[in-house]
Amino acid sequence: MSAYVIDRTSNSRRDAVEGWLWGLDLVSPAVREKIVTAWVSTWSSSPYQHLSEMPFSPQAPTYRLEWHVNDVTRTGVDLARRAAADWGAEIDYDVLMSILILHDVDKPLMYTREADGVGYSQLSRELPHGVVGAMLLKELGFPHSVVATVATHAGNAPFHGTNFEAYVLHYGDYFAADRAMMLEGKRPFYQKPAK
Repeated sequence: MSAYVIDRTSNSRRDAVEGWLWGLDLVSPAVREKIVTAWVSTWSSSPYQHLSEMPFSPQAPTYRLEWHVNDVTRTGVDLARRAAADWGAEIDYDVLMSILILHDVDKPLMYTREADGVGYSQLSRELPHGVVGAMLLKELGFPHSVVATVATHAGNAPFHGTNFEAYVLHYGDYFAADRAMMLEGKRPFYQKPAK
């Protein structure tokens, strides 16, 4: 059994994904097509009927994944533009936006809605978050830097990328995740004690 099925059909899901994702106008048409296909594929392979049903995390069960992805993307673009202005950092928008928009593309497959909140799927017990997304992105033909950054972006990954886009994703992701945790009335990651 496969974790997902590539869905390239033109349907209401494709329209919904295009209407949801912030920043698609910053990438080339070919990359836009692959980004939308990635999200449509995990959505159609998930148990969710609507984008709004997809949770960001079991720790923030009422915060929607769609909000988190756009929070991360907008924050990442702001950070990248600041780095370009202040430090002369080069921005490849096709790479940066792919990483920002797709960093959590596997979450619809990793989490399940349950009567008492959000739980972990069987797949999440077989492969860590990020890896399934990276597998999908590799299959869709994304460049290695996108695949590797998505595969290793999670906080519990054994190592993290050193490319510019990986740094931008890290800070944008944690900034947005802390907001979600605070909205849920929980301690943000920033305030968690070191181990």
